[in-house]
Amino acid sequence: MQIDKRSVIRLLEQIAVYMELKGENHFKIAAYRKAASALEADGRDISEIDNFLELPHIGKATASTIEEFLSTGKSSLLEQLKNEIPKGLIPLMQIQGLGAKKISKLYRELGIMDAESLRKACEEGKVETLKGFGKTTQSNILRALDALGAKTDRYPIGQMVPVLLMIEETLSQIRKVEKFSRAGSARRFEETLKGLDYVIATFDPKPVIEEILQMNEVVEAVAVRLSKVTVKLKGENGLQVTFRVVPPDQYAAALQYFTGSKQHNRRMRQIAKERGEKISEYGVERLDTGEFLTFSSEASLYHYFGLPYIPPEIRDDGSEIEMYKGTPFIQLDDLRGDLHMHTDWSDGKASLEKMVNACRRKGYEYIAITDHSKYLKVANGLSRERLLKQMEEIRHLNEKYPDILILSGIEMDILPDGTLDFDDGLLSRLDFVIASIHSGFGQSRTQIMKRFRRAFENPHIDMIAHPTGRLVGKRQGYDVDIDLLIQWAKETNTILELSGDPNRLDLSATNARKAQEAGVKIAINTDAHSIRELDNIAFGVGTARKGWIEPKNVVNTFSREQFIRFLNEKRR
Repeated sequence: MQIDKRSVIRLLEQIAVYMELKGENHFKIAAYRKAASALEADGRDISEIDNFLELPHIGKATASTIEEFLSTGKSSLLEQLKNEIPKGLIPLMQIQGLGAKKISKLYRELGIMDAESLRKACEEGKVETLKGFGKTTQSNILRALDALGAKTDRYPIGQMVPVLLMIEETLSQIRKVEKFSRAGSARRFEETLKGLDYVIATFDPKPVIEEILQMNEVVEAVAVRLSKVTVKLKGENGLQVTFRVVPPDQYAAALQYFTGSKQHNRRMRQIAKERGEKISEYGVERLDTGEFLTFSSEASLYHYFGLPYIPPEIRDDGSEIEMYKGTPFIQLDDLRGDLHMHTDWSDGKASLEKMVNACRRKGYEYIAITDHSKYLKVANGLSRERLLKQMEEIRHLNEKYPDILILSGIEMDILPDGTLDFDDGLLSRLDFVIASIHSGFGQSRTQIMKRFRRAFENPHIDMIAHPTGRLVGKRQGYDVDIDLLIQWAKETNTILELSGDPNRLDLSATNARKAQEAGVKIAINTDAHSIRELDNIAFGVGTARKGWIEPKNVVNTFSREQFIRFLNEKRR
């Protein structure tokens, strides 16, 4: 099976993390991270690169690792590193504030090997004595360990992105597959997933099943039948993926049925029963005549019952069947720009020009370059002088690429004391200003809301990014009054972001719907730190659809002229 570029990049990044956990020297670790960035920045498919040594930042060791992985599907270096590092250290990386470097320090200096030994060291006061930690960090770790222990067997959707892409790349290459789709909770854009489900249409199931079982990531076939295959994938948690393999004429009914939810399907069965019919994954049976109906699409199935096509994202508790009247929700093609992205001027992986060209390939009319401001030193935040230089480079790129409008922007920190990272004089020279919180998460709700209020009152701030600060399945974020935040956004005509970063999805679908009902404008962005992450816009759109969001309420569906007019009116 051909290995795709994403898998190679993921391997190099994994090796860098394990090296950092082991305590390898900085240059070795950086070599693998730079190699991953070099591959990502190169526009070619992995099969089109003849000599990896010709790429910048790829040396003999990293090239050898790539070539071994491409030829064998494995990396002896990664396996060696995994054997040298206690397995219990890896789950600790889910704790906010504990990166590989800090975990390595805990391992080497305190002998921390897992969550249990970390908890004990915190309770004995040992962690706070380490340089770079302290009492506050120790308390935060204990709280995070409590949350980690309470986790269910569900995976945040952000963790599933590489797996989804790998599976879909594989299925797209299987010749006998007529069409396929995600099903289950992934298709409904649930924030956490217990497993993955796919529906596949084929006239010849046997060779399709054989190729599924040969996927590189499969370690165990849990169940194998001609109509259903369940496999377990590599990894500590053994994620299960179920493939329903059906004839093409049953595909629509199977897709509707296996998308769910259970409550939605229960309500559909009730409707069918009231008509003297039975609905199943095979189609619809008329009980009086025994006639069996199949459908060319999900839409035709819903129309058969006198219903509009109900988008999978809102198939929830069954009430949507009566409530939804066919209003069109936002779609990927409606978006004309992305208003939040980072370049290598701060903590992004690609140059400004490469990000611009990636957005041109997407057909965007406009984008905003929004690197971090100076407060976020860990992200190489821009000083006033560097920001002015970047603005000049953006001016040149606007002249070079007249088909896309590049807005000079910034993602500016709302500081713990409520002040902003730049003065009004500088902000007034920018085209698009984002304000966000990256620090002081432990502050009280009153303090957090005071910080936000200062930002809303500033006429130069156009948008609030990831408004609750949450990371799906990892942290709840800061203590924010979301209803009051929405009210202030309405009063000041400030945009609220729905981040397509699958680790954030912030605003959530529920909060996005609240914002729409209050008349607040939303922007669906990626917060991309690489070219690849620009594709995460699809997760933002999926979450927006789950929140019943209509295109007219999303500012980056506006034409270039409409969007600029909106910004000018807001600032006036």
